[in-house]
Amino acid sequence: MDGEYALGRPHPALARYVLRYLGYREQSSTPVRRRQAPAASCTLIVSLGPQIRLHGPAGPSVPASFLAGMHDGPVLTEFTGRQYGLQVDLSPLGVFALLGRPMPELTNVAPQLTELDVPELAGLPARLADEPGWPGRFALVDDVLLRRLDASAARADPEVVWAWHRLRRSAGRVGVQELAAGTGWSRRHLLTRFRAQVGLGPKTTARVLRFHRATRLLAPAGVYGGPPPVAAPSISDVAAACGYADHAHLVREFRALAGCTPSEYLSGWS
Repeated sequence: MDGEYALGRPHPALARYVLRYLGYREQSSTPVRRRQAPAASCTLIVSLGPQIRLHGPAGPSVPASFLAGMHDGPVLTEFTGRQYGLQVDLSPLGVFALLGRPMPELTNVAPQLTELDVPELAGLPARLADEPGWPGRFALVDDVLLRRLDASAARADPEVVWAWHRLRRSAGRVGVQELAAGTGWSRRHLLTRFRAQVGLGPKTTARVLRFHRATRLLAPAGVYGGPPPVAAPSISDVAAACGYADHAHLVREFRALAGCTPSEYLSGWS
């Protein structure tokens, strides 16, 4: 498979909500299948080429440009031929601020941009197609998202923001009771508000964040950048580092969240 990739940094005013931009062109004469495991973020795909096939918790679909909300299960993607477009990785709090809608509506689904009732997003594919290069496309997405953010009155509760960042910094190793105590809310109120503004409850979010850290620790050197480890960690080492009870516990989580064993998941990097 041949590919071209371009990374973009969002405008500083979007830094709390947008993680990165990624432009991509890929070409393959044989089917390319990828297993997308939950990563505690949301993904906006603006397609400038053919549709991609998805098979996730909501069933099979063949969208063009779409927004994938928070997931707690795997999504399989497949294409043959050409893929070309721009990916925007967003925090769930960013999606909540941009759309101002209950986030559970987007959990485990990937609606097309035309289904979101947001004309600025629905018009992005045509506008990006008129831009000749990635810098101009990144700047255009900046402009659309900044305008949308300015026009939206939706913002997550400070308590939800605090709980979200506490979970992210600890890679999911904080209990719900500790989060509730930190916010001054009851467990039930925290669950209700957090789920409405993130898409998953705090316990499930913690589970996804622990799993995401485990996948990064197990990934081959260089996949996520940074210096290579002295020696590749064992699954048992990663389980201990991420707070799992043992090797078997981590394997069960891989089956539940990625739909495969750790070895099968890692074979996708080879």
